[in-house]
Parts: sequence; C-alpha cells; structure tokens
Amino acid sequence: MQLTQFTDYSLRTLMYLAEHPDKLCTIGEVADWYGISKPHLVKVVHNLAKMDYIKSIQGKGGGIALNKKLSDINIGRIVRDTEPNFYMVECFDVVSNKCKITNSCKLKHVLHDATQSFLNMLDQQTLESVCSNLKPKP
Repeated sequence: MQLTQFTDYSLRTLMYLAEHPDKLCTIGEVADWYGISKPHLVKVVHNLAKMDYIKSIQGKGGGIALNKKLSDINIGRIVRDTEPNFYMVECFDVVSNKCKITNSCKLKHVLHDATQSFLNMLDQQTLESVCSNLKPKP
C-alpha cells in the first residue's frame, strides 16, 4: 500500500510543527525544509486547518502551529482524513468495479483484512509517539 503525496505531506507538516512547538512556522519554511512544492503544501495546510489539526494565523507575524496536543493527534485518523480511499484493487470500488472474478475471489478478503490491519496499527500511534526522539538532519 502506498499513501498519497497529500497524506505524506500532511504527516510531515504535522511532524515539523511538533518539533517546533514554541513558534509559528511558515509554509515556506516547511516546504524549504522538506524540499517540497510550496503551492501543494498550501493546499495541505489549508486542509489540516479545516480539520482543526493546525491553526493558521494570517498576516504579518502569522504562521501555522499545531492546534492540539501531540498525544491527541492520532496517526490512523490523519491517514483516514487525508486519503481519498483505500481501494487496493478494483473490486474495492463497487461503483467502478468491472472485475469478472469478484463474486468468487478470495484474495479481496485477504487484501481487505490487510488494509484493516494496516489502519489498526496506525490507530495505535499518535503524533507524540512518532515524533519522540525525532532529530531533523541539518
């Protein structure tokens, strides 16, 4: 399974903010640090602010910061909130599924269970647990 770039950037933005708790950060600062597209990160930050993970302060002296305690930000929830779907195979999308073996296929059940196990593992993690001892490279 591969997460979308949007989810990846969402997680990395939250982790960056977690490592800089005593200041407002800018989108440009986060984009430069990770070497990612600033226009794309603007969309990510807007989405994170809409979901109340971060606060965004506009204007001179503004910036972004976490809006919740690290222990209250669940990794599984973030992934569910930022991924468009978890369709590992065609038959997971009942609207567009055209697979001829859907009715008799047992693999779809294995893949469904694997996806659930993946999400259940992420549900056991918080931003606090994945950021402890995080040391950014200069």
